Amino acid sequence: MDFNEYQQAAAATAIYPTTMAVVYPTLGLAGETGEVAEKVKKTFRDHDGNFDDGRREAVAAELGDVLWYLAMTARDLGYTLDEVARMNLAKLASRQQRRRLHGDGDNR
Repeated sequence: MDFNEYQQAAAATAIYPTTMAVVYPTLGLAGETGEVAEKVKKTFRDHDGNFDDGRREAVAAELGDVLWYLAMTARDLGYTLDEVARMNLAKLASRQQRRRLHGDGDNR
């Protein structure tokens, strides 16, 4: 499966008002990203950073939710995940070429 196939399949499960396009999946993305961070944090707090199979699977499940919300946010903005991925790689390649991978700000 590629990014665009995933995005199309995920869209079949998108149930939210069209008036909440962009907003709903963006808020969901923030929430699910927090859930990933919480699972990782608790692995370090409670299990000395040991990601056993169960903890790895739990984080992967949350990453799947992040991917779904990312896919829907991109779709609502008129982008495919493939386009977003290509844009990101082009941005990173430009920064690498200009030796600007380190530092702050969007326009490095």
